[in-house]
Amino acid sequence: MEFDSSDDIQIEKLHIKGLKLIQNRKQFMFGIDAVLLSDFAKVRKGNLVFDLGSGNGIIAVLIASKNDVKVKAVEVQKSVFELTEQNIKINSLENKIEAVNINVKDIKKNFDAQIADVVVSNPPYIKSNSAVKNETEALSIARHEILAELDDFVKAASYVLKPNGKFYLIHKPERIAEIIISCSKYNLELKQMRLVVPQIEKDAVMVLMQFVKCAKPGVKVEKSLVIYGEDGEYTDEVKKIYERDA
Repeated sequence: MEFDSSDDIQIEKLHIKGLKLIQNRKQFMFGIDAVLLSDFAKVRKGNLVFDLGSGNGIIAVLIASKNDVKVKAVEVQKSVFELTEQNIKINSLENKIEAVNINVKDIKKNFDAQIADVVVSNPPYIKSNSAVKNETEALSIARHEILAELDDFVKAASYVLKPNGKFYLIHKPERIAEIIISCSKYNLELKQMRLVVPQIEKDAVMVLMQFVKCAKPGVKVEKSLVIYGEDGEYTDEVKKIYERDA
């Protein structure tokens, strides 16, 4: 396998099942949200999983490495898509993950409807009209809704999902109402929600959500997931999440 060996490229050991991840410092680098989402998403043997906006492939790699499933990792940016392909190879997951270089807006042009059992997504969090932009184009596209908006990700998820298929995503709490409205428009019913807080009594910084296609109304709101204890270390629950991947 060949890749750019410049100072911007690093190979990180994940300490999870011996996995490695090639990252580019000028592109979006994964955080704990990817690990939390990969653990929150529940898949079964033989499932077809779509990862919409897969970035460097971290979520697809985590899910495929610990489950007997097939994953379609959909990423619009060519350079990031190529990084995904490298991460699939370096972890010997070619028989489980296929990287696809398309915009989620074009999902209908590339896939049949109602083929997926599960869809996961860690989409851009920030609206495209936000005044704050990042230093590089790649980072801006990863963090801002420049090439696709929230509604585009939801529409794509609903299109590929089978009836009763599950859509898992992680996003910002301030956009919960917008997410629910968008999902409702595409026949995705909120069934499970969990806020993520940095410490006890702090405001939520992320929200994990599960939607089910063609489901009846009824949602379970779980207790908040706390990332750090008073000592500044990961809480026991977060440690267990990493241990489940180990």
